Amino acid sequence: MSASTGIIGGERARLRLSQCFVFLNMQAVNKPEVIITFAPRRFDDKGRLIDEEIKGYIRMLFENLVALTLKLKTK
Repeated sequence: MSASTGIIGGERARLRLSQCFVFLNMQAVNKPEVIITFAPRRFDDKGRLIDEEIKGYIRMLFENLVALTLKLKTK
């Protein structure tokens, strides 16, 4: 997950980190890719996320994290 004030949304940093995970043969939650572009528009003045579509992607990302954790726990 990444966020940025611009159109790329931190994608380059996320991609580089992903490449490091591959090199280190790490388990990671790869989907959905959550890229928050124009972040100041997506949060209210108290820092709360107000974009419902992004909230849905984050929910899916955490559901996938839980699923991976349970899968690894049973190994």
